[in-house]
Amino acid sequence: MPMDWIYAGLGLLILILAGDLLVRGAVNLSLRLGIPALIVSLTIVAFGTSAPELLIAIQAVLEHAPGIALGNVVGSNTANILLVLGAPALISGLHSGECNTRKTYIYMILASVLFIGLAALGPITRVHGAILLTVLALLIADQVIEARAHRNGQKAGEAGNTGDTSAPPDDPEEQVEGADPDMSGFRIGLYMVLGLAGLPLGADLLVDGSVNIARIFGVSETAIGLTMVALGTSLPELATTVMAALRRQAEVALGNVIGSNMFNLLAIIGLASFVGQIPVDDSFLNFDLWVMLGASLLLAPFVFLGRDLTKRWGAVLCLLYGVYIFTVLH
Repeated sequence: MPMDWIYAGLGLLILILAGDLLVRGAVNLSLRLGIPALIVSLTIVAFGTSAPELLIAIQAVLEHAPGIALGNVVGSNTANILLVLGAPALISGLHSGECNTRKTYIYMILASVLFIGLAALGPITRVHGAILLTVLALLIADQVIEARAHRNGQKAGEAGNTGDTSAPPDDPEEQVEGADPDMSGFRIGLYMVLGLAGLPLGADLLVDGSVNIARIFGVSETAIGLTMVALGTSLPELATTVMAALRRQAEVALGNVIGSNMFNLLAIIGLASFVGQIPVDDSFLNFDLWVMLGASLLLAPFVFLGRDLTKRWGAVLCLLYGVYIFTVLH
């Protein structure tokens, strides 16, 4: 059994490191090829940061452990709301009242409702996956159009104020996570190779270790996916939101969580369904999916009423997550 824990922990570590390398390599390669920074931010970075969850889902389906795949997505979304936002709020509070995330939040709720509806018609097949991926493509297109309009409006305003029609040299809209203009071609290639090689290796180790741990302790693969695997794959988001809270960047924290949740529901399960059918256990339909939706709805007052996520609210969210984990494992 100790080796199973080592395999699972090592797999998780490899996934996190490989995902980061892949993002850095892909971002810089894309920018070198002339792909606009905006498109890179909304597609390549989003796909890259969710690559660990995607590889876990695919590996779990291939190894006939679909409960881990579905549990990882549902558990990660619940953890993102209750823990990933709750912990930084508990540490320093989040000034979420200043954020304008209403539109993306509504998209997240609609994606959650669509996902629950398709899960109720389960098992999740390629047809369901195609629907999820189509919705994702429409949302990305909408975000691209909106972001371009916003950027063009800003540039037009600056040109009107200065009489200069050229774009500012350091446009913040062009800053992309992981971009390094000084990165050599060799480093880009090395990062890509290590990332692409590390992701399947890490996923294989984590899934194998998790399945064995579940069998040893007599708990379901679904429970392991909802707890240990989901919590592990949410660690990068947790680190991001904690740093954003300490830097007083509440919009970064909220945007990270909302974007991650939408991508998990639409892309991860959408793509994994093309590898094989994903059965939906009754426990998901009776409990876990509704907890995920309920946790998402808890953000409504902070999104629409301009409330701040205070330390007290952070404690409440963390407590709710602890209760959820206890319930799942018992």
